Amino acid sequence: MPQRKLFVTTALPYANGKFHIGHIMEYIQADIWVRHQRMQGSQVHFVCADDAHGAPIMIAADKAGKTPQAFVAEIAAGRKPYLDGFHIAFDNWHSTDAPENHELAQAIYRDLKVNGLVSSKTIEQFFDPQKNMFLPDRFIKGECPNCHAKDQYGDNCEVCGKVYSPTDLINPYSALSGATPVLKSSEHFFFKLSDPRCLDFLRQWTTSGAVQPEVLNKITEWLTPDSEGKVAMGDWDISRDAPYFGIEIPDAPGKYFYVWLDAPVGYLASLKNHLGKVGVDYDRYIADPQVEQVHFIGKDIITFHTLFWPAMLHFSGRKVPNKVFVHGFLTVNNGEKMSKSRGTGLDPLKYLSLAMNPEWLRYYLAAKLNGRNEDIDFNPEDFMARVNSDLVGKYVNIASRAVKFIEGGKLVSSQVEPEATELAQSVQGLFESRDYARALREVMAYADKVNTRFDTAAPWKLVKEGQGGEAAIVCSDCLQAFKVMTACLKPVMPELAAQAEAFLKCGPLDWSNAAQALPVGHRIGEYKHLMQRVDAKQLDALFEAAPEAAPAAATPGGEELAPPITIDDFAKVDLRIAKIVECKAVEGSTKLLQLTLDAGEGRMRNVFSGIASAYKPEQLVGKLTVLVANLAPRKMKFGVSEGMVLAASHGDEKANPGIFVLEPTSGATPGLRVR
Repeated sequence: MPQRKLFVTTALPYANGKFHIGHIMEYIQADIWVRHQRMQGSQVHFVCADDAHGAPIMIAADKAGKTPQAFVAEIAAGRKPYLDGFHIAFDNWHSTDAPENHELAQAIYRDLKVNGLVSSKTIEQFFDPQKNMFLPDRFIKGECPNCHAKDQYGDNCEVCGKVYSPTDLINPYSALSGATPVLKSSEHFFFKLSDPRCLDFLRQWTTSGAVQPEVLNKITEWLTPDSEGKVAMGDWDISRDAPYFGIEIPDAPGKYFYVWLDAPVGYLASLKNHLGKVGVDYDRYIADPQVEQVHFIGKDIITFHTLFWPAMLHFSGRKVPNKVFVHGFLTVNNGEKMSKSRGTGLDPLKYLSLAMNPEWLRYYLAAKLNGRNEDIDFNPEDFMARVNSDLVGKYVNIASRAVKFIEGGKLVSSQVEPEATELAQSVQGLFESRDYARALREVMAYADKVNTRFDTAAPWKLVKEGQGGEAAIVCSDCLQAFKVMTACLKPVMPELAAQAEAFLKCGPLDWSNAAQALPVGHRIGEYKHLMQRVDAKQLDALFEAAPEAAPAAATPGGEELAPPITIDDFAKVDLRIAKIVECKAVEGSTKLLQLTLDAGEGRMRNVFSGIASAYKPEQLVGKLTVLVANLAPRKMKFGVSEGMVLAASHGDEKANPGIFVLEPTSGATPGLRVR
């Protein structure tokens, strides 16, 4: 079988903040697959980069008093502790602001233009007269033209899901200055994705097996004609006006590529930078038909990677992705959104600072990941149970017990059961299809059988009965099985596998030697404990709520006052009287109640509130409460929450438990504003 050549990437993180746990999950998923590929002899180039351009970074840098380049460089400098800490072994980490990306993005644009797929037209855009700049859609807010929810973004409503143009907003305002934007005309460039050539190509590529079936179902909506023969796919605006931090469009002064055009080109730029370092010709490599291009991404950026990106590559004469692997989101405690202030955030660096083994997390996430686009949940109790039971109680337990009965450290049996050989072959195939969860289930099921065999043979009894030789045979067989399991776990836990290889003195394991027996007389090394158990105190500390910043004087309630605000700050919060029309428990959550509220708007609001520990649903129905009415809607696993009800609790909830929903006195009616 010829050696596979793989070019593998993960989605580029936007360079306006630190890594969060979602990034780490994606990088671990891809890293496991890459390690598996290398174990079967594939040649892999595994690269990524910071997505460094766009208006949000330009604006954030300005607020920080830095140039965009300095701002991005500071973010990039903080990446290494995360990647090294969780054993994520990229071959190269680059930036979309690097020379290679400027060169490649401009070349792709020129090729698309030559192919007749770039057009221009004058459009009207919102312009902030105070900031003297055109506003990106996400920096324009206003009232949804469909459901009339307030403070919705300029491209879609987070309450009703309606997609629209910024000019459709009612009472729009600039999210940067608060000023009312004005319409100004500007010439923009478009990638003609609606061209029949693009549509025909995308229909062919998307059905070629490059994406998962559930992803294909989603993107097919963009390519399927309606009753009038029209498709949802339109031409893509690929230009932005100065001031803008990005790559200049050739022969168009004051015009820059929209960040989503040059961001995926960063994959190629990082590869080119890497190949230059190792002495490989980029043009020859990327033109090689044997090279497979594979992307790991989250489900929130499907459209860009499965429609825009392959079309850009194909019609500029370049290799298209062979596979785009899409994963879901990571939630915590049965679907709750992560929040540091509520103690439901999982900070990767905090995890490492608590001396928690990074391979605990790698194993736990792998035990939940499969090849489909599905959300996974981090549950602290389940995390501790799986690590302590599977890794320590099953896998490590085999080596720690069996080694005691191997006299002189010499194996007396070279037997590898057919079942162990079948396990290695099965797990290899499951890693290939990214069904890590099933692979690990099979490994642990086999570990159960090996432990049962050890217990049934009772080598300690055999020794007492003078059958030490028989005990050594049993334990040698167990260590041969342990070696096979080590190979199966190696892509997930490379450091643990390295320690086990050192103990077994077997050399680096891969799929070609995973099931090869160590010979009779092979001397193993001294056993040292391979893994500690998870301590519940570590998990408590990991999910401990973040302390309030800049504390002021304490109050009798036990919680320090927040820093002072102005009356203008307070005026931004719209508090309204609301009646709880309906209240019910939320299936799958022990903390949330679902409230249906009448806030005098002529419609009902849906709000999720973490008060289930203090109230039964029937206790709240019919009561009045106070609603934060202009809080941006929040998407949750269970639905969209359209606000927040106010409640009081003690600063030290462990010592003084209790949550008290605020109740206005009689006379107040739904819709009245609290001033």
